[in-house]
Amino acid sequence: MANEVIIRPAGRRLSVEDGESVLDAALRSGLNLSHSCKGGNCAACRARLLSGRVAYPSGRPAGLTSREEELGFVLLCQAHPLESLIVEALEVRRSEEIEVKRLPCRVEKMCRLTHDVMAVYLRLPAVEPLKFLAGQYIDVLLSGGRRRSFSLASPPAERLLEIHVRRVPGGEFTDHVFTDMREKSLLRIEGPLGSFYLRDSSRPLLFVAGGTGYAPVKSILTELFAQPTDRITCFYWGARARRDLYDLQRVGAWAQDVRGFSFTPVLSEALAGDAWSGRVGMVHTAVLQDHDDLQAFDAYASGPPQMVEAARRGFLARGLPSSAFFFDSFDYAPR
Repeated sequence: MANEVIIRPAGRRLSVEDGESVLDAALRSGLNLSHSCKGGNCAACRARLLSGRVAYPSGRPAGLTSREEELGFVLLCQAHPLESLIVEALEVRRSEEIEVKRLPCRVEKMCRLTHDVMAVYLRLPAVEPLKFLAGQYIDVLLSGGRRRSFSLASPPAERLLEIHVRRVPGGEFTDHVFTDMREKSLLRIEGPLGSFYLRDSSRPLLFVAGGTGYAPVKSILTELFAQPTDRITCFYWGARARRDLYDLQRVGAWAQDVRGFSFTPVLSEALAGDAWSGRVGMVHTAVLQDHDDLQAFDAYASGPPQMVEAARRGFLARGLPSSAFFFDSFDYAPR
């Protein structure tokens, strides 16, 4: 049995099926509500419940405190309606031309970037272009209503969609990518989704990525650097070992050719054969070591939820306005 959900202030109405979260129903209906990890950790989809009751099948999510729950807040990625709801939530809107679509695509080529990261290039039908903002992501639609989210590493101007797939132990789809998927395979996708895109601003830029959190940063920086710019842009890329920094040639070229751009790689576990003389430790710590005051910056963080949350807390403590922190929190999809 479906329940109706009214989203304010947009006035949109959704029909949420049994076993479906409010966020899933919104995305299915083409309404791109603010969200990121979809796992209940990052709180990007936090909204105020104005009327009705919800349940969390796996208990109150980690990203929602008991105090926030008492004040009427819910996390839409985990909230299942028990009755009709009225919810106050933010819709991601930047351009009327950005439309969420479900499209077929074909695997044009695959390229192993490192031992556990595969670049997959997708070709869309010629009559169905996908307009998106650099930094947004798509969902790969699987059987049984399941989906897996991947940030677009390619800028909007490129003809192929590029995603970076990290192999997750026991991950059904990622195992398929590394063992069975071949060129010319067919997939269905939905997108564009997410609110991780470059805002109109002249403030200095700070990008922080962990692992394949580099993918949306690559999309944004490629588009940003396609035209001459002298905007101060600092990029910190954290990884476990040297081999996980899989696109150093491109980023190194930016560091040489783009005025105002600086790059700092940081390893948390330099291997014996790495011969690493660069920075070590947590990537957000390296930022804090280099910057005593972040008040003037716009900061963009993408990668594991723990890294994103550590960056948020640390950067705000150094003066970064909360309105100037934008993030894409990667989380493993629940089974």
